[in-house]
Amino acid sequence: MFVSPRILAAIVMVLWASCYPLITLGLDFAPHLTFAALRAILAGAVLMGVARLRRTAWPAGWIVWGWITLAGLGMTGIGYFGMFHAAEFVSPGLATVIESLQPLIAALLAVIFLRERLGPVGWYGLCLGVGGVALIAMPRVLAAGGGSTAFGQVLVIMATSGVAVGNIAIKSLSTRVDPAMAMGLQLLIGAIPLSVLALATESPETIDWSPQFVISLLGLALPGTALAYWLWQVTLQTLDVSKAAAFSFLVPIIGISVGALFFSEPLTLNVMGGGALAAIGVYLASRPKADPLSAAPSEKGI
Repeated sequence: MFVSPRILAAIVMVLWASCYPLITLGLDFAPHLTFAALRAILAGAVLMGVARLRRTAWPAGWIVWGWITLAGLGMTGIGYFGMFHAAEFVSPGLATVIESLQPLIAALLAVIFLRERLGPVGWYGLCLGVGGVALIAMPRVLAAGGGSTAFGQVLVIMATSGVAVGNIAIKSLSTRVDPAMAMGLQLLIGAIPLSVLALATESPETIDWSPQFVISLLGLALPGTALAYWLWQVTLQTLDVSKAAAFSFLVPIIGISVGALFFSEPLTLNVMGGGALAAIGVYLASRPKADPLSAAPSEKGI
């Protein structure tokens, strides 16, 4: 592997961080679930096109298809449903804090189902990352004035848990199926329940195909989803889920940096302190395990 999986994980987080402003840009022009379904369908179709152009073999075996389906329903179906729909019912600050629990949930599931071993320092790093994100988001939580509802919190918890479960499934697929094929299929499978719900509860024909919406949709579907998911499966081929998921703490740091550089948003003490804690948490949770018999890293490709 020519690029460290930790660098790939950081690149994925940059791509995923770019999705939040793009979602905000596009939500005024399309119903929420319709927007989410279009994102998944377009990204999945592009990845499937790449896989077929490369003449990639179809997945074989019901176990592999089961993991693909679980990834699609968890990461895309439940994850996108909660991400797009919860905005109406929960404040962004509280949603950020709840979402920061995803690495902890993913690490716990990885220990149970994948027999990964994180170690005390790794767990401490994950907790530190959650604390850093909470510190960053706390002013927005306090300023929300009770605007969040229990239903909104349940939606965010569902989305966070779905993403964590999806990460376990993607890890299980990482060395079995070509990344473009696996991620294309899981996106299209996840788009099915989103599309059904959109048709049942929304009016997809009300989409305003303005230039802003087209830019938002293409940005979300291509670099923010298709490329990001492909790189994410490549990352999980050599990096433990518990370590890779820790890089999620970089997303709010990236958002803060963009806001400060391009939108003159203030860098308050809690923002800088929370960013520092989150960065230290990423380092502690994702650092390579020391090999007592060798100075070489214990994971391939690093």
